[in-house]
Amino acid sequence: MLPDLLDSLKAVVGPRGFLDDPADTAPYVTEARGRFVGRCRAVIRPASTAEVAEVVRLCAEAGQAIVPQGGNTSLVGGSIPFESGTEIVLNLGRMNRVRDLDALNHTITVEAGCVLQTVQQAAQDADRLLPLSYGAEGSCQIGGCLATNAGGTMTLRYGNTRDLVLGVEVVLPDGRVWDGLRRLRKNNTGYDLKHLFIGAEGTLGIITAAVLKLVPRPRQVETAFVAVPDPTAAIALLADLREATGDTLCAFELIPRRGLDFARRHVTGVVDPLADVHAWYVLVEAGAGTGEGALRTLFEDGLARGLESELVLDAVIAENSKQRQAFWLIREALVEAQKYEGGSLKNDVSVPVSRVADFITEATRAVEALIPGIRAVPFGHVGDGNIHFNLNQPEGADTAAFMARWDEIQTLVNDIVGRLDGSISAEHGIGRIKRQELARVKSPVELDLMRAVKAALDPKGIMNPNKLLP
Repeated sequence: MLPDLLDSLKAVVGPRGFLDDPADTAPYVTEARGRFVGRCRAVIRPASTAEVAEVVRLCAEAGQAIVPQGGNTSLVGGSIPFESGTEIVLNLGRMNRVRDLDALNHTITVEAGCVLQTVQQAAQDADRLLPLSYGAEGSCQIGGCLATNAGGTMTLRYGNTRDLVLGVEVVLPDGRVWDGLRRLRKNNTGYDLKHLFIGAEGTLGIITAAVLKLVPRPRQVETAFVAVPDPTAAIALLADLREATGDTLCAFELIPRRGLDFARRHVTGVVDPLADVHAWYVLVEAGAGTGEGALRTLFEDGLARGLESELVLDAVIAENSKQRQAFWLIREALVEAQKYEGGSLKNDVSVPVSRVADFITEATRAVEALIPGIRAVPFGHVGDGNIHFNLNQPEGADTAAFMARWDEIQTLVNDIVGRLDGSISAEHGIGRIKRQELARVKSPVELDLMRAVKAALDPKGIMNPNKLLP
């Protein structure tokens, strides 16, 4: 039946929407980091919700497994088919229209294939802000952002992706379409079904469009690069600055000296903003709706009090957009620079904000005891408790041997996360990398509930099989 099914799918999406030559499908089956390279029967690229629905209906009838895919920027292998070659990839990149922008309602309705940066620009053109910002915003797509509930740098002020979604349109595993594109802030009519699909990583259905919240565009943005004694001081400073600025902080990013040194060594344009060397830094940003300068005064006063209380060792506030961009380049370069330092093990975890310093201290000691010379680079969104606890191999070590210890180190780190009441995945999701670890850390009741939802919506198990659920 397979040739007939593929012919039928090609008839639905047309020649432009059907790829089966390995040379053409290669970008769709290769993970962004290169860790996974899968195979597929075909890549299907529908151009409308109706085409998605018909493709899914045909696959459901045939029992054909589907891997939904957006910009393919997943960091946990969630959007890559397996090596068996028995799946099809359903990529939503051709569905990239902005359907509606309601400036008075502060909403924008977009299709799943819209690139995040494009949606940000559409909001800016309407004098609004879409407060989603990720390192991959130039290539990630809205459908993938919602399917993974990605976090980003503005979660402290505006919440995770799911907090910015008012409604979704979803193609269900049997090919039916649920039109949940509501633009309402209040809709108290039973189960809030959209949250079943946000963060489900394509295992329950395919998000084809969404209504996103917009906010007034800040007229004043203040950004500072601040040296702090240690992560404990950073968390205390976070609390003080939230109060001092009227809770207008948008971002609060922790940066270790080792990470800054890596960035200066390997990424063009990165410079040290401060004259003296310090062990820890935070990148702080606040935004206000007026441009009258009041925020600058509050910001300066808050940092001055930090100096008096010895929570701040030194600080510089950006005087213009160029200097602000230079500060953010340091943060963005932390990820890129690590790949030039040999093998790097990634841990995207979260703990309560009040326990961030405890986690960094305990986890660093544990991995250093396990592998002498290992180079920990804990950084990230400490304003919301999310630490990217990345670990570079010891200098001169064998990269393959180091990377082979990924599971061992992940278990060690995740055990500490669990003791501190945290999560093994803060914003990247589960995908295929963390499936078995999820089985270890989730309670039997939680797993039973998750499996019950999966069985109810996708009884044939065709939606992104062997991802997320253990």
